[in-house]
Amino acid sequence: MLGTIVNVATVIVGSIIGIFLHTRLPQRLTQTAFNAIGIFTLFLGFSMALKTHHILILVFSILPGAIVGELLKIEQVFNQAVEKLKTRFAVKADRFTEGLISAFLLFCMGSMTILGAVEEGLGRPPTLYLTKSLLDGVAAVALSAALGIGVLFSVLPLFFYQAGLTIIVRLLGQTLNPILTDELTAVGGLILIGLGINLLEIKQIKILNLLPALIIAPLLAFLFIH
Repeated sequence: MLGTIVNVATVIVGSIIGIFLHTRLPQRLTQTAFNAIGIFTLFLGFSMALKTHHILILVFSILPGAIVGELLKIEQVFNQAVEKLKTRFAVKADRFTEGLISAFLLFCMGSMTILGAVEEGLGRPPTLYLTKSLLDGVAAVALSAALGIGVLFSVLPLFFYQAGLTIIVRLLGQTLNPILTDELTAVGGLILIGLGINLLEIKQIKILNLLPALIIAPLLAFLFIH
């Protein structure tokens, strides 16, 4: 778990620096940084989505995934949990939920998260997670400067997500097929495209309701490509 622990620590440090800047930046600069993050998120999402080997896997992952997420009301349940968290810590930040969700998705949707879990789960040195830690720490500064303290609290789902993946790999005791990883990354890219659209305030999409697609994609890849 060393890689995940270091990753969480760098996000905490980066977030604290960003929060310090957030309270001192003029509103126009904060909005400019916010827009820049939205544009970068779109770019990252498109570059990840293009990793797919079969476009139909993307379609038949994201559509039923969105339907399942809507039926389960994932976004609504998550928002309620975040509101309780805000109350528990007496947080009054306007963009707390947005910052937490945006940071978590940006930190966890990339292929480095999956491959890093495989690397550490198989007992290898956590090189990928250490590299990811540096990148996430820098990103946390920018995100929290624009969105505030919610980014700091993203370390909670970040830790459980990465630690969970690492434990699963350790239990399975084997690496993942690169095709499955690519399809999972591609679906994560679509989710980031939706996040970028939200950040740029083009249209509000219930991003968290798309998360079941991350389970459907590797299953489809395993059944039809493996």
